[in-house]
Amino acid sequence: MPVNWNGPEDTYREGLKNLAALAGAASQVGSWRCAQWIPCASETLKFRENFRFHIQRLKPIAQILRDNGCSLGLEFIGPQTLRIDKPYGFIYTMNGMLALSEALGPNVGLLLDAWHWYTQLGTLSDLLALTPADVIHVHVNDAPAGVAITDQIDNKRALPSETGVIDLVGFLKAMKEIGYEGPVSPEPFSQRVRELPAEQAIAETIAGLNKAWSAAGLA
Repeated sequence: MPVNWNGPEDTYREGLKNLAALAGAASQVGSWRCAQWIPCASETLKFRENFRFHIQRLKPIAQILRDNGCSLGLEFIGPQTLRIDKPYGFIYTMNGMLALSEALGPNVGLLLDAWHWYTQLGTLSDLLALTPADVIHVHVNDAPAGVAITDQIDNKRALPSETGVIDLVGFLKAMKEIGYEGPVSPEPFSQRVRELPAEQAIAETIAGLNKAWSAAGLA
């Protein structure tokens, strides 16, 4: 999202001024999905203060996007390791982010990441309770093996289907069952993959995606 939504007021206001033109241009070329991750903890704001702050800053953004035919996907951040040492926790679950989304407007939903669904102890029944309108964009990946779910580190992930720790097949089947038809992007955050030659990294990513796709019965 091209607005510094949680920065200084003047910077935020400047971003709002430019958003309509950017959203209008994006919508004209069919790029109507916009996404933003939401911090799962705060150094200064308690939960209710922080919730009000998010409504105050994000609702005008959501309205401008809606006026220009665009939707906003908000990403919840699941790992406990990112909030355990912070003074104040914030939304880190799928259902919590759905509540914030509903408060922001009908064009706001989820950037749904399999990693964060897994680390916030999500279930397939949670996914099956969603509607297509709830999901704006999807990220897929896997988690390192041999690490307790409470010890998973956000920037240490694996390629889709690499370890089998995350039930990616069940995740994708649920997306199919609810009728989601949007984009699905791999997001591994893997140092091993970063160090591979580009062609090999691409080949391994495609193989992992195809394995999950096939097992989930997707075309």
